[in-house]
Parts: sequence; structure tokens; C-alpha cells
Amino acid sequence: MEEVLVAIMKISFPVGIILIIVGGISIILMCVYGEEWSKSQRIRRKLRMQGVKGPPPSSFLQGNLPDIHRINKSAHQQAKSVHTNSHDDDHPHQERDFTASLFPYFEHWRKQYGLVYTYSTGMKQHLYVNQPELVTEMNKIMTLELGKPTHITKNLAPLLGNGILRANGLSWAHQRKLVAAEFFIDKVKGMVGLMIESAQPLLTKWEKLIEEEEAIAEVEVDGDLRSLAADVISRVCFGHSYSKGKQVFSKLRFMQKTMSKHGTFLFGIKGFWDKLNFGRKKENKVSMKEMETEIESLIWELVEERKRECSEKSNLEKDLMQLLLEAAAIDEGLPKNFGKQFIVDNCKNIYFAGHETIAITASWCLMLLAKYPDWQTRIRDEVVELFPSGIPDADSLPLLKTLNMVIQEVLRLYPPAAFVSREAYEDIQIGNLHVPKGVCLWTLIPTMNRDPENWGPDANEFKPERFSEGLSKACKYPQAYVPFGLGPRLCLGKNFAIVQLKVVLALIISKFSFTLSPSYKHSPKYRMIIEPGYGVHILIRKI
Repeated sequence: MEEVLVAIMKISFPVGIILIIVGGISIILMCVYGEEWSKSQRIRRKLRMQGVKGPPPSSFLQGNLPDIHRINKSAHQQAKSVHTNSHDDDHPHQERDFTASLFPYFEHWRKQYGLVYTYSTGMKQHLYVNQPELVTEMNKIMTLELGKPTHITKNLAPLLGNGILRANGLSWAHQRKLVAAEFFIDKVKGMVGLMIESAQPLLTKWEKLIEEEEAIAEVEVDGDLRSLAADVISRVCFGHSYSKGKQVFSKLRFMQKTMSKHGTFLFGIKGFWDKLNFGRKKENKVSMKEMETEIESLIWELVEERKRECSEKSNLEKDLMQLLLEAAAIDEGLPKNFGKQFIVDNCKNIYFAGHETIAITASWCLMLLAKYPDWQTRIRDEVVELFPSGIPDADSLPLLKTLNMVIQEVLRLYPPAAFVSREAYEDIQIGNLHVPKGVCLWTLIPTMNRDPENWGPDANEFKPERFSEGLSKACKYPQAYVPFGLGPRLCLGKNFAIVQLKVVLALIISKFSFTLSPSYKHSPKYRMIIEPGYGVHILIRKI
């Protein structure tokens, strides 16, 4: 009997210790969680005391996340039963608002609570801000007290590293100062020749297709425009062609599509399954880290090649790659040991942002111009008048007023960026609204761009002429038109994007006329940017 008791005591002693440890950890976690929950509730109360309403949290642990998933599920089920088409016979100039299908929870709550409301995801309190006056005030804030939401930047780390798109605070300020110089308008003007060169293979390819099909050919433009935009960014920023960096672009695109498949990177709490693997099929089970390592290895090969070229040819014109290399060598005012990672991360950022948004915007431009061919004619007449040879030149590009109006209207109706998202790092005043530290602010750009209060009753119509007298006369609150973001984080590639769009579209329209193909299916999708879900199919003819 004594031996049995001794044996039980030997077993019970470590079990007791384990139970005490587990209990202690549980108490600590409960205290931490309780404090976070209390802080979240205090923030919510501060907002509600200012008249900001919103849906009550439906879950103690997850806030409004269950509501978001429920509203999403309901919207997707409804969408399956509705046939979507690009044409609207009753309203031929109407472009249907897609925000309710892509972001149904935002629209659902907007109809209930107005243009400013609050909701929560777990312990994080969010503030939806789509009131033009407040967005205008946000546009004026030039401090670092507003930055990228930390939960989003954490989830985007594999895709963007700690480059300029993801960085915050002083790290972001240093990187922006370095990279911005490459995209000043005078520098961009010098890139026009390379843009024209990069466009020639696309023009030649389409001409051959027309010859093969005898007068008319169907083209899915997205892939060709991505290759073109990738070639431009490769040449002007990194001193090599798209063919050398093709694998980088391909892998970044794959990562982008997979990470955005369920939109969970926006919330960072539930269902971020792709952090563990890229798919459920065995052949696709590549870890995020492995994919990240592959991309960084490919980029570093290109960097090493560029370093060798720089050492062999001292008269090479400086590009972004050389600026990054020089900054890494100096290592002044930047985080310790950033060196190689700093270069790779910013290459990833420029590769991704420098071609993806431009290619998508060009695709939407061609879709709308195919749908409204009279605007093709107007642009073509303007191009012929300014450039009889059909080849644009840098100094005359600003004179393409009709094309500029079309681009602005396309960016209004189909902006590539869906959100302006910010986090308050300190208590901050926006207009008459006091925003507590820790709150994430969201401005839904497509909704802002189609707001009848700002744009008039024809807000859903394709009417480029609304920009004929400039942005200031196009709407009531010009600073609420934010296709390139707002405030100090305004997209530094804005000049580069507009110039490239003008060059590419002028070249295409001067050589081809086109209409929408019957196979085109209008279905905008959100994959970190708003893009045509099934591509843009057009029927092209040679002029």
C-alpha cells in the first residue's frame, strides 16, 4: 500500500506543478485580454460620445468579425443568382457600383449608420470615414501620427518586406525621401523613350494577330499590359528588361492573388490560412516563407548583376537600383543592418506597385473606351493633331487633354486602390472628430468616387467631360478624390503612372480601334487592388 501511495505522489507532483503553471499562464492571459478589451471599450465609448454610431460587437472575442463573415456569405449567395453583364440597355452610360458586392459589410453598415461609423475586429476598433469634409481634413494632416495599420503591415510582410509601402514612422520617411527622387516629373519625362520602346512588342503582337485573323482579332489585354508595365518598371528603375525579372513578377502575382483570396489580410484575426500554405492541393503546398525566400533570391541575383555592370561601366545613368545600392553602402539614418534586406524589400515594393496598378488601370481604360467608342475617336483625333507620326513626346503629353479626362474618369469609376487605411499612433484631431490612439481609419475610395453629394446625380455615369475644367470644377470636394491616396503617403509614383498611361493609350488608340468582345464578363474583383475578375476581352481592328 505504501508503495502505491509513493507512486501516486510521484505522478501527482509534476502534474500539480503543470496545473499551477497552466493556471498561472491562463490568469495572466485573462488579465492581458481583459485590459485590452477594456481599452477597446473605452475607445468605443469615446467615439460614441461624439455621436459616432455603429454595429454592436456580436462576439466578445471577435467583435464584429462574425457579422462581416455573415454579411459576406449572404452577399456572395445573392451574387450567384444574378447574371452580371457589362452592358446596361436601359442606362447605356451607367457603370454599376460594385462596392456592395466586393465590400458588402461596409455598404450594409453605411446604409444603417451613415458616412462615419465604428466597428470592431477582436480588440481593434475601426472607424469608417467616407464623409468628404473629414476626408479633406485627413488630406491636410502632414504628420507621422497617422500610418499604415499595424495588423495589415504584419500580414503583408511576406509580399512587401519592410519596404516603402509597408514601413511606418521614420523608416518610411527615410525610404520615401530616397525613392521619391526617381519619380519627380522631370525624371519621368526622361523615361518616355523607354516607355515607347517597351510598348513596341505589344503593338507588333496585336498587328500580327489581326493579320492572322484577317482584319479583326480578339485579345485579352490584361496579360499583355502587365508584361508591358513590368518591362517599363524593370528598364527605368532597375536597368534590365522584363524577361530577366519575369519570375519575380510571376511569383509576386501568385502571392498577391493567394493572400487576397479571402480578404482576411484586412483583418488579421480569423482565417489567414495562407500564412501556413498557399493551397489545399498537395502540389501547391509551398510555405509563405519558402516563396518569400525564392523571390528575394531572384531579386538579389538581379542586384548582383547590376552591381557588376556599375563597376564595369562608370558612365551608366543612375537609376533607382543604383540609388538603393548607394544608400545601403552609406547606411546613414536608417535602421542597423538593413543593407541587403533594404534593397530587396524596396525592389519588391517597386516591382509590385510600379506595374500592377498601371496595368490594371490601363485595362479598365481599354474596357471603357471599347464600350464608349466615341471617346476613342476624340482621343485619336487629338493624338493625330499633336503627334502626326503617332509617337508621343514628353513635352507635348500634358496637351493630351481628352486622354487626361478619360484617365481621370476611369480612376474615379474603377480606382485600383480600394481603401485609404490609417492607424492613429497618437490621439489626433480630424476636423471636429477626436480620434483616440489605436483606432484604424478606413476610407472606401470607390464609394467616395461615386458619391452623388460630391459628384452630382450622374455619379455612376461615364462622363470624362466632367474633368474638362480640371478637378476643382469636377466635384464639390476635390480633395476627396483620392485615387492615389492622400496626405503625406500620397502615391509617389503618381507622375510615373499618369505619364505611362498616356503613352501606352495614345500608342494603342492611334493604331487600333476596338470594341468589347461578347466573351467579356464584367465582374470587378478585389485582389489587393480592384481588377477585372475575368480579364478584359476586346475585338481589335487596325486603323
